[in-house]
Amino acid sequence: MVSARVMIWTAAVLAALGRFPSALWPLRPDEAGFLLVARAWDPQPDSMFGHFWVDRPPLIIALTRLSDWIGGPYFLRVIAALGCAVVVLSCAAAGRRLASYAGVSRPERVAAWTAWLALGLVSTAMVDAVSAKGEVLGIPLVAASCWLALEALIRPSWRCAALAGLLAMSAVGFKQNMVGGLVFGGVLLVVGALARRVTWPQAARLAGAALAGAAVPVVATLAWALAEGVRLSTLWYMVYGFRADAYETISTQPTAAPDERAGNLLMIFCVTGMALVVLWLLLNLPRVLGLLPVTACAVIAMLAVDAAGVVLSGSYWRTYLVILVPPLSLALATVLVADEFPPRRTLHRTLALMTRSVVVLTVLSSLTSLVEWTVNWARGQAPTEYWTGAAIGAAAEPGDTLVVYGGRADLQFASGLPSPYRHLWSLPMRTLDPGLKELRALLKGPDAPTWFVEITELDTWSETGTKPIEKELIQGYQAVGTACGQYRIYHLNEPEPTLLAVDCDDPWRAFLGHPW
Repeated sequence: MVSARVMIWTAAVLAALGRFPSALWPLRPDEAGFLLVARAWDPQPDSMFGHFWVDRPPLIIALTRLSDWIGGPYFLRVIAALGCAVVVLSCAAAGRRLASYAGVSRPERVAAWTAWLALGLVSTAMVDAVSAKGEVLGIPLVAASCWLALEALIRPSWRCAALAGLLAMSAVGFKQNMVGGLVFGGVLLVVGALARRVTWPQAARLAGAALAGAAVPVVATLAWALAEGVRLSTLWYMVYGFRADAYETISTQPTAAPDERAGNLLMIFCVTGMALVVLWLLLNLPRVLGLLPVTACAVIAMLAVDAAGVVLSGSYWRTYLVILVPPLSLALATVLVADEFPPRRTLHRTLALMTRSVVVLTVLSSLTSLVEWTVNWARGQAPTEYWTGAAIGAAAEPGDTLVVYGGRADLQFASGLPSPYRHLWSLPMRTLDPGLKELRALLKGPDAPTWFVEITELDTWSETGTKPIEKELIQGYQAVGTACGQYRIYHLNEPEPTLLAVDCDDPWRAFLGHPW
């Protein structure tokens, strides 16, 4: 029989290998946007990053810049793949600690099944097996912080508490709503003290250590901002204040696209096995709360907060579901521990079989999604945005610039041309330039972009500035084609027409950006 340790490490290796689609596809919009921001990073008093505007903490841009310096544009995907392995190992370690603390005779068995559920959840192509976004980069820190929080409570250890706080807060530096590790550690400590698993003086020391650890990335960010001359009000608005304005923008715009994404998100939540894990946890909740009241409360609180972050986002992109991987893995771990203490032997076998069936179905769903993705790729699925950008870059002259209306930084990156417009994403554009006054002034001014691409139609959203923009395009630009039947491309008026050819059917045959 294969040992539990081999199963755990096999799951970790497969989690890293399960990111193989990321080696076979060009940069996605967020990845390309973060890379462009990182390469042009020039902090100013009114902008953390200089020319480009993005509502993300500086940590993710710093990692993108470091990764680019080490291994080029695609090296961040290697880091993400290794991070997925860390997620599996951390969830397994947390499951092992839960089982041993509860007195389970074979805690490695719980750890192994937890690892395989984490593998199934983190490797599914239905969510995203390609891009190295903030969610994928942050969940290894969240999972590790949960494991260390358990270690801190059970030993107890102030060092583990400090490191747990450090990792949990660092995850927020990759995506602002990734607070699951903080919630888990806080509830674990409070409920543990109430249940007398630790004394109140011990809880106070652990809380102080955790807060000290969590303060490190916060203090470091503030110190960096002050050293670079970035106003703290600017830092606050770009990281958090902007979200309120953005949410208002989303709520006042047409909801057809977000509503459609919400439906797709719900479907993916069910098909990937995530909904099955939640349902199985709820059905076993009385047993879990009876056997593991402290950890069960922490897991439930973490899952509830992370799920609320997904539901309240308003945008409903599928990668938001990645945030749920650590709490769902820990939720199943608590059920696995509860299965070891059944009221009757026959029931023990039935419950254990059903819990493990949840794991098997989740892994099979993930495997099926990867096979489907591979089949589509092998059939020659073409990245139209990449080829559109590449065609513009091939036709461009030295000194040319490009603006992509609608927010597709991957097209911008593929062109190799700089953008004189500060918005690489649509939501900041719609929120901070609602009347498109900045864009109109740019099109009329001396720095007007040589190329202009409508990735979406000008009247997609209800901004009042679309008619003037359309007028400026008609007067100052000539249409040179519609790429792949989707994207209108304009070029500044010239005596000689610009020829542009976009091969929309050519598959992208490359490995981490290198053609083969």
